[in-house]
Amino acid sequence: MQRDQVLAEACAIITTSRAETHGSYEENYTRLAGMWSAYLGVPVSVVDVTNMLVMLKIARARTKPKHADNWIDMVGYAACGAEVAGAK
Repeated sequence: MQRDQVLAEACAIITTSRAETHGSYEENYTRLAGMWSAYLGVPVSVVDVTNMLVMLKIARARTKPKHADNWIDMVGYAACGAEVAGAK
């Protein structure tokens, strides 16, 4: 898979299909941050959630580096992370 394909697929996923199926990522990341904070007993931010989701995909890519979904999702999570972090 070429890098432009990875980027295009990630863009399509984070702007349409998964949002329609699962709701907004902002709401889901906020919900996850609350749940993980309660479970771990320490504050977990929405940016932490994004970083940990990227790490999940890194762990999966280590096991199956040729599985495109892992790379696509990493890009998507990173893009959402930049947005929630207010990156300029």
